[in-house]
Amino acid sequence: MAAAEYISPDNPVICVVGPTASGKSDLAQQVALALGGEVVSADSMQIYCGMDIGTGKVPPEQRLVPHFGLDLVQPGQAYSASLFQEYARVCFADIAARGKRAVLCGGTGFYVRAAIDDYQFPAGEQVDNPVRETYQALAHQHGAEYVWECLREADPESAAVIHPNNTKRVIRALELLEVGKHYADQLEALDTLQQKVPAVFLGLAVPRDQLYARINSRVDAMMAAGLEEEVTCLLQAGFREGITAPQAIGYKEIVSALEGECGLDEAVDAIKQATRRYAKRQISWFKKDARIVWLDAADDKLDTLADQALDVLAQQGITR
Repeated sequence: MAAAEYISPDNPVICVVGPTASGKSDLAQQVALALGGEVVSADSMQIYCGMDIGTGKVPPEQRLVPHFGLDLVQPGQAYSASLFQEYARVCFADIAARGKRAVLCGGTGFYVRAAIDDYQFPAGEQVDNPVRETYQALAHQHGAEYVWECLREADPESAAVIHPNNTKRVIRALELLEVGKHYADQLEALDTLQQKVPAVFLGLAVPRDQLYARINSRVDAMMAAGLEEEVTCLLQAGFREGITAPQAIGYKEIVSALEGECGLDEAVDAIKQATRRYAKRQISWFKKDARIVWLDAADDKLDTLADQALDVLAQQGITR
Protein backbone atom coordinates (compact mmCIF):
# COMPACT_ATOMS: atom_id res chain seq x y z
CA MET A 1 0.00 0.00 0.00
CA ALA A 2 1.32 3.46 -0.90
CA ALA A 3 2.23 5.76 1.97
CA ALA A 4 -0.49 8.23 0.95
CA GLU A 5 -3.15 5.55 1.45
CA TYR A 6 -2.31 5.29 5.14
CA ILE A 7 -3.57 8.84 5.72
CA SER A 8 -7.11 8.74 7.09
CA PRO A 9 -9.69 11.37 6.13
CA ASP A 10 -10.29 11.65 9.87
CA ASN A 11 -6.69 12.82 10.36
CA PRO A 12 -5.97 15.03 7.35
CA VAL A 13 -2.68 16.80 6.75
CA ILE A 14 -2.94 20.45 7.76
CA CYS A 15 -1.22 22.61 5.14
CA VAL A 16 -0.01 26.07 6.17
CA VAL A 17 0.97 28.05 3.08
CA GLY A 18 1.66 31.59 1.95
CA PRO A 19 4.45 33.90 0.85
CA THR A 20 7.79 34.26 2.56
CA ALA A 21 7.78 36.36 5.75
CA SER A 22 4.04 35.87 6.27
CA GLY A 23 4.56 33.91 9.50
CA LYS A 24 4.02 30.33 8.28
CA SER A 25 6.69 28.66 10.40
CA ASP A 26 5.51 30.19 13.68
CA LEU A 27 1.85 29.43 12.94
CA ALA A 28 2.60 25.85 11.90
CA GLN A 29 4.34 25.27 15.21
CA GLN A 30 1.44 26.71 17.20
CA VAL A 31 -1.09 24.62 15.29
CA ALA A 32 1.04 21.52 15.81
CA LEU A 33 1.38 22.24 19.52
CA ALA A 34 -2.35 22.75 19.94
CA LEU A 35 -3.36 19.66 17.98
CA GLY A 36 -0.62 17.21 18.85
CA GLY A 37 1.15 17.54 15.55
CA GLU A 38 4.56 17.53 13.91
CA VAL A 39 5.81 19.79 11.12
CA VAL A 40 6.93 18.76 7.64
CA SER A 41 8.69 21.57 5.78
CA ALA A 42 7.78 22.10 2.11
CA ASP A 43 10.59 24.47 1.19
CA SER A 44 12.89 23.69 -1.72
CA MET A 45 15.82 25.55 -0.13
CA GLN A 46 15.50 24.43 3.48
CA ILE A 47 16.34 20.90 2.33
CA TYR A 48 20.01 21.98 2.10
CA CYS A 49 22.40 21.41 4.99
CA GLY A 50 24.19 24.51 6.23
CA MET A 51 21.85 26.93 4.46
CA ASP A 52 20.07 27.94 7.64
CA ILE A 53 19.91 31.68 8.18
CA GLY A 54 19.26 32.65 4.56
CA THR A 55 16.45 30.11 4.11
CA GLY A 56 14.69 31.06 7.33
CA LYS A 57 14.89 27.66 9.01
CA VAL A 58 13.53 27.56 12.53
CA PRO A 59 16.68 27.15 14.67
CA PRO A 60 16.84 23.79 16.51
CA GLU A 61 16.55 25.45 19.91
CA GLN A 62 13.31 27.16 18.79
CA ARG A 63 11.60 24.04 17.43
CA LEU A 64 8.70 23.34 19.75
CA VAL A 65 7.70 20.12 17.92
CA PRO A 66 9.58 17.64 15.71
CA HIS A 67 10.40 18.99 12.24
CA PHE A 68 10.97 17.03 9.04
CA GLY A 69 12.08 18.07 5.56
CA LEU A 70 15.12 20.03 6.73
CA ASP A 71 18.78 19.30 5.95
CA LEU A 72 18.11 16.44 3.54
CA VAL A 73 20.98 17.00 1.08
CA GLN A 74 24.16 19.02 0.61
CA PRO A 75 24.04 22.39 -1.21
CA GLY A 76 24.03 21.88 -4.96
CA GLN A 77 23.05 18.22 -4.73
CA ALA A 78 20.24 17.38 -7.14
CA TYR A 79 16.79 17.11 -5.62
CA SER A 80 13.31 17.20 -7.11
CA ALA A 81 9.62 17.55 -6.39
CA SER A 82 9.30 13.84 -7.18
CA LEU A 83 11.74 12.96 -4.40
CA PHE A 84 9.97 15.34 -2.04
CA GLN A 85 6.61 13.75 -2.87
CA GLU A 86 7.90 10.35 -1.81
CA TYR A 87 9.64 11.74 1.28
CA ALA A 88 6.66 13.81 2.47
CA ARG A 89 4.16 10.99 2.12
CA VAL A 90 6.38 8.65 4.12
CA CYS A 91 6.55 11.37 6.80
CA PHE A 92 2.76 11.78 6.78
CA ALA A 93 2.24 8.03 7.21
CA ASP A 94 4.82 7.79 10.00
CA ILE A 95 3.37 10.76 11.87
CA ALA A 96 -0.16 9.37 11.57
CA ALA A 97 0.97 5.91 12.69
CA ARG A 98 2.22 7.47 15.92
CA GLY A 99 -1.15 9.09 16.55
CA LYS A 100 0.04 12.60 15.61
CA ARG A 101 -1.13 15.16 13.06
CA ALA A 102 1.07 16.17 10.15
CA VAL A 103 1.36 19.91 9.54
CA LEU A 104 2.83 20.64 6.11
CA CYS A 105 4.37 24.10 6.13
CA GLY A 106 6.02 25.90 3.26
CA GLY A 107 6.04 28.37 0.44
CA THR A 108 7.25 26.14 -2.39
CA GLY A 109 3.88 25.69 -4.04
CA PHE A 110 4.89 22.84 -6.32
CA TYR A 111 6.25 20.84 -3.38
CA VAL A 112 2.94 21.29 -1.57
CA ARG A 113 0.97 20.18 -4.63
CA ALA A 114 3.30 17.24 -5.25
CA ALA A 115 2.90 16.03 -1.66
CA ILE A 116 -0.88 16.34 -1.52
CA ASP A 117 -2.22 15.93 -5.05
CA ASP A 118 -2.18 13.01 -7.47
CA TYR A 119 0.73 14.29 -9.49
CA GLN A 120 2.32 11.54 -11.58
CA PHE A 121 5.93 12.33 -12.37
CA PRO A 122 7.05 11.09 -15.77
CA ALA A 123 10.25 9.24 -16.54
CA GLY A 124 13.27 11.48 -16.35
CA GLU A 125 12.48 12.90 -12.93
CA GLN A 126 15.14 10.77 -11.27
CA VAL A 127 18.22 12.50 -9.89
CA ASP A 128 20.83 10.80 -12.09
CA ASN A 129 19.86 12.02 -15.52
CA PRO A 130 22.28 12.54 -18.44
CA VAL A 131 20.05 15.15 -20.11
CA ARG A 132 19.96 17.16 -16.91
CA GLU A 133 23.70 16.90 -16.49
CA THR A 134 24.29 18.07 -20.05
CA TYR A 135 22.19 21.20 -19.67
CA GLN A 136 23.56 21.92 -16.20
CA ALA A 137 27.03 21.92 -17.75
CA LEU A 138 25.86 24.26 -20.51
CA ALA A 139 24.29 26.60 -17.95
CA HIS A 140 27.50 26.61 -15.96
CA GLN A 141 29.56 27.36 -19.07
CA HIS A 142 27.30 29.78 -20.95
CA GLY A 143 24.83 31.07 -18.35
CA ALA A 144 21.11 30.81 -17.62
CA GLU A 145 20.03 32.81 -20.66
CA TYR A 146 21.73 30.34 -22.99
CA VAL A 147 19.80 27.28 -21.79
CA TRP A 148 16.56 29.28 -21.75
CA GLU A 149 17.16 30.14 -25.40
CA CYS A 150 17.65 26.43 -26.08
CA LEU A 151 14.22 25.84 -24.57
CA ARG A 152 12.64 28.76 -26.43
CA GLU A 153 13.80 27.38 -29.76
CA ALA A 154 12.55 23.86 -29.00
CA ASP A 155 9.42 24.63 -26.96
CA PRO A 156 8.41 28.30 -27.06
CA GLU A 157 5.15 27.69 -25.16
CA SER A 158 7.00 26.29 -22.16
CA ALA A 159 9.72 28.93 -22.32
CA ALA A 160 7.02 31.60 -22.17
CA VAL A 161 5.91 30.46 -18.70
CA ILE A 162 9.40 30.04 -17.17
CA HIS A 163 11.63 32.92 -16.12
CA PRO A 164 15.00 32.78 -17.92
CA ASN A 165 16.83 32.89 -14.58
CA ASN A 166 14.98 29.83 -13.25
CA THR A 167 17.58 27.45 -14.62
CA LYS A 168 16.34 24.46 -12.65
CA ARG A 169 12.87 24.71 -14.17
CA VAL A 170 14.21 25.47 -17.64
CA ILE A 171 16.32 22.31 -17.52
CA ARG A 172 13.33 20.34 -16.24
CA ALA A 173 11.35 21.50 -19.27
CA LEU A 174 14.17 20.39 -21.57
CA GLU A 175 14.21 16.99 -19.85
CA LEU A 176 10.49 16.60 -20.45
CA LEU A 177 10.98 17.29 -24.14
CA GLU A 178 13.27 14.29 -24.28
CA VAL A 179 10.33 12.04 -23.34
CA GLY A 180 7.84 13.84 -25.57
CA LYS A 181 6.16 15.96 -22.91
CA HIS A 182 5.75 19.72 -22.50
CA TYR A 183 6.24 21.66 -19.29
CA ALA A 184 3.49 24.12 -20.26
CA ASP A 185 1.00 21.24 -20.57
CA GLN A 186 1.98 19.93 -17.14
CA LEU A 187 1.57 23.36 -15.60
CA GLU A 188 -1.92 23.65 -17.06
CA ALA A 189 -2.79 20.16 -15.83
CA LEU A 190 -2.15 21.24 -12.24
CA ASP A 191 -5.55 22.95 -12.27
CA THR A 192 -7.36 19.64 -12.78
CA LEU A 193 -5.37 17.33 -10.50
CA GLN A 194 -7.30 15.20 -8.05
CA GLN A 195 -6.31 15.28 -4.41
CA LYS A 196 -4.42 12.16 -3.30
CA VAL A 197 -3.81 12.86 0.40
CA PRO A 198 -6.61 14.04 2.73
CA ALA A 199 -5.72 17.62 3.65
CA VAL A 200 -7.00 21.02 4.66
CA PHE A 201 -5.37 24.27 3.63
CA LEU A 202 -4.72 27.45 5.59
CA GLY A 203 -3.20 30.45 3.82
CA LEU A 204 -1.66 33.56 5.37
CA ALA A 205 -2.75 36.81 3.74
CA VAL A 206 -0.72 39.95 4.41
CA PRO A 207 -1.29 43.31 2.67
CA ARG A 208 1.42 43.81 0.07
CA ASP A 209 3.01 46.87 1.69
CA GLN A 210 3.15 45.19 5.09
CA LEU A 211 4.58 42.01 3.58
CA TYR A 212 7.32 43.92 1.80
CA ALA A 213 8.17 45.77 5.01
CA ARG A 214 8.42 42.43 6.82
CA ILE A 215 10.67 41.08 4.09
CA ASN A 216 13.00 44.05 4.39
CA SER A 217 13.15 43.68 8.17
CA ARG A 218 13.68 39.94 7.85
CA VAL A 219 16.66 40.38 5.56
CA ASP A 220 18.18 42.89 7.97
CA ALA A 221 17.67 40.38 10.78
CA MET A 222 19.35 37.65 8.70
CA MET A 223 22.37 39.87 8.21
CA ALA A 224 22.49 40.62 11.93
CA ALA A 225 22.23 36.89 12.66
CA GLY A 226 25.33 36.16 10.59
CA LEU A 227 24.27 35.48 6.99
CA GLU A 228 27.58 36.81 5.67
CA GLU A 229 29.49 34.43 7.94
CA GLU A 230 27.23 31.53 6.93
CA VAL A 231 27.95 32.18 3.25
CA THR A 232 31.69 32.41 3.96
CA CYS A 233 31.61 29.01 5.69
CA LEU A 234 29.72 27.44 2.78
CA LEU A 235 32.25 28.83 0.32
CA GLN A 236 35.12 27.49 2.39
CA ALA A 237 33.41 24.08 2.44
CA GLY A 238 33.38 24.03 -1.37
CA PHE A 239 29.68 24.71 -1.99
CA ARG A 240 30.04 27.77 -4.22
CA GLU A 241 28.13 26.29 -7.15
CA GLY A 242 25.21 25.25 -4.96
CA ILE A 243 24.81 28.58 -3.19
CA THR A 244 25.13 30.69 -6.35
CA ALA A 245 22.28 28.90 -8.13
CA PRO A 246 19.61 31.34 -9.40
CA GLN A 247 17.08 30.17 -6.81
CA ALA A 248 19.48 30.64 -3.87
CA ILE A 249 18.19 34.06 -2.88
CA GLY A 250 20.30 35.59 -0.14
CA TYR A 251 23.33 33.49 -0.91
CA LYS A 252 24.31 34.36 -4.47
CA GLU A 253 24.04 38.07 -3.66
CA ILE A 254 26.36 37.77 -0.66
CA VAL A 255 28.81 35.75 -2.76
CA SER A 256 28.88 38.64 -5.26
CA ALA A 257 29.76 41.04 -2.45
CA LEU A 258 32.42 38.76 -0.99
CA GLU A 259 34.00 38.40 -4.44
CA GLY A 260 34.08 42.16 -4.96
CA GLU A 261 31.41 42.37 -7.64
CA CYS A 262 29.31 44.75 -5.54
CA GLY A 263 29.21 46.33 -2.12
CA LEU A 264 27.58 44.61 0.86
CA ASP A 265 24.82 47.24 1.09
CA GLU A 266 24.08 46.73 -2.59
CA ALA A 267 23.92 42.97 -2.06
CA VAL A 268 21.46 43.40 0.82
CA ASP A 269 19.24 45.61 -1.33
CA ALA A 270 19.37 42.97 -4.08
CA ILE A 271 18.30 40.27 -1.61
CA LYS A 272 15.33 42.36 -0.52
CA GLN A 273 14.28 43.03 -4.09
CA ALA A 274 14.64 39.38 -5.15
CA THR A 275 12.71 38.21 -2.10
CA ARG A 276 9.87 40.65 -2.77
CA ARG A 277 9.64 39.37 -6.34
CA TYR A 278 9.63 35.79 -5.11
CA ALA A 279 6.84 36.58 -2.64
CA LYS A 280 4.78 38.07 -5.47
CA ARG A 281 5.14 34.82 -7.44
CA GLN A 282 4.18 32.79 -4.38
CA ILE A 283 1.02 34.83 -3.88
CA SER A 284 0.04 34.34 -7.53
CA TRP A 285 0.56 30.59 -7.23
CA PHE A 286 -1.44 30.07 -4.05
CA LYS A 287 -4.27 32.40 -5.05
CA LYS A 288 -5.17 29.90 -7.78
CA ASP A 289 -5.94 27.17 -5.24
CA ALA A 290 -9.60 27.40 -4.21
CA ARG A 291 -9.10 24.95 -1.33
CA ILE A 292 -7.13 27.46 0.72
CA VAL A 293 -8.93 29.22 3.58
CA TRP A 294 -7.17 32.57 3.91
CA LEU A 295 -6.40 33.99 7.34
CA ASP A 296 -5.89 37.68 8.00
CA ALA A 297 -2.21 37.81 8.98
CA ALA A 298 -1.89 41.60 8.89
CA ASP A 299 -1.75 41.59 12.68
CA ASP A 300 1.58 40.02 13.47
CA LYS A 301 0.41 38.81 16.89
CA LEU A 302 0.93 35.07 16.81
CA ASP A 303 -1.73 34.27 19.40
CA THR A 304 -4.39 36.06 17.34
CA LEU A 305 -3.37 34.26 14.17
CA ALA A 306 -3.26 30.88 15.93
CA ASP A 307 -6.77 31.44 17.31
CA GLN A 308 -8.00 32.19 13.78
CA ALA A 309 -6.42 29.02 12.46
CA LEU A 310 -7.74 26.78 15.23
CA ASP A 311 -11.25 28.23 14.82
CA VAL A 312 -11.23 27.42 11.11
CA LEU A 313 -9.94 23.91 11.77
CA ALA A 314 -12.53 23.33 14.50
CA GLN A 315 -15.27 24.27 12.05
CA GLN A 316 -13.99 21.42 9.90
CA GLY A 317 -14.04 19.01 12.83
CA ILE A 318 -10.31 19.12 13.48
CA THR A 319 -9.56 19.34 17.19
CA ARG A 320 -7.10 17.70 19.57
